[in-house]
Amino acid sequence: MSFRIDPRLPLTGEVRRILADEIGRALSHLELAREKPEQGLHKCRKRLKSVRALLRLVRSGDEPFCQTENECYKQVSALLAGPREATALIETIDRLAEAFPEQSAGGGLDPVRDRLVLRQHELHAGAGLDAAINAAVAACQEGLERIGRLALPDQPEQAADILAEGARATLRRARKGLDKAGSRGAADDFHDLRKAAKTHSMHLSLLGRLWPTPIKGRRKAVDKLGDQLGDLHDVFVMRGLLDADGEPLGPPEETRLLRKLLKRSEKSLSKACLADAAELFGDSPKRSTKKLARKARGDLAGQPEEVGAAAS
Repeated sequence: MSFRIDPRLPLTGEVRRILADEIGRALSHLELAREKPEQGLHKCRKRLKSVRALLRLVRSGDEPFCQTENECYKQVSALLAGPREATALIETIDRLAEAFPEQSAGGGLDPVRDRLVLRQHELHAGAGLDAAINAAVAACQEGLERIGRLALPDQPEQAADILAEGARATLRRARKGLDKAGSRGAADDFHDLRKAAKTHSMHLSLLGRLWPTPIKGRRKAVDKLGDQLGDLHDVFVMRGLLDADGEPLGPPEETRLLRKLLKRSEKSLSKACLADAAELFGDSPKRSTKKLARKARGDLAGQPEEVGAAAS
C-alpha cells in the first residue's frame, strides 16, 4: 500500500489505512528480528518513525489520540534502541575506516571494533532482546486495534488546515534545531534537527500529491541531510562511550586513534549538516506552508465531484 495520502478519499480513512499498513509492516520486521536482529530491528524502527511522523502530521485534528499513540510507539522504539545502537556503532567504525583509510590502515581501530562486535553478540543473544521483541509485538498489536478510534475532520478546508499545520510544526522544529545547532553545536541540538529532518522527509512522502512545489529534489536533499545527521549522531554516541566510566571501548592506548578520527569526523559532518540544513530550513515555516494549505484546499475540495464521476 502507498505511504501517501490520497486527496480523493476522506482524510480519516487514509490515515487509518496508512497507520494499519505501517504497523503491520513493523510487526513483520519484529518477527524477522528474532532470526536476524541487525536487519529486523532497523527496519522496524524505521516503520515506527513513519507511524509517529504521520501522527504528528494530523495531530491537530485529533490531539488526544495522536498524542497517546505517539507516546506508545516512542516507548516501543525505545525498547529496541539498545540492540540497534550496538549495530550502528560497528557501522560507525567501518565508516571511519573508509573515510580515513591511511590513518586506519594499520588496524588501529580493530580492538575497538572487536569489543563492539562482542557487545552486539551479547545483546542479540541475551534473553533481554526476546523480551523486548515480545513487548514490542504486543504493543503494536494493541495499537492496531485502536486505529478505529481515530476521528479527523474530513471536510476539505479543515483537512487541508490540519495537514498544513502538521507540516508547519515540523518545519518550526527543524528551524529551531538549526538555530540551536548553529549557535551551541551540542549533540542534543543536532539530534533534534535530525529528528525534524526525518519527520519532514516522511511528510513530503505523505503529502506527495498535495505539496505545491516539485518535491523530488527537496526529498533527495532532506534524505541526504538526515543520513549525515545520523552519522553525526553515531559519532556523538561513540564519543560518549569513550568518556564513560569503565572504559567500555577499551583503555586509552587502544582508543587514541578512534578519538582522533571521531573529532575530525564530527568537525566535517557538523559543518556540512549546518550548511545543508540552512538551505532547506532557512525560510519561514509559515510562508513555506501557506502554499500547501491553499493547494490542499483546492485539491481536496475538487475531489468529491471526481469521485462521484468515477463512480458513475
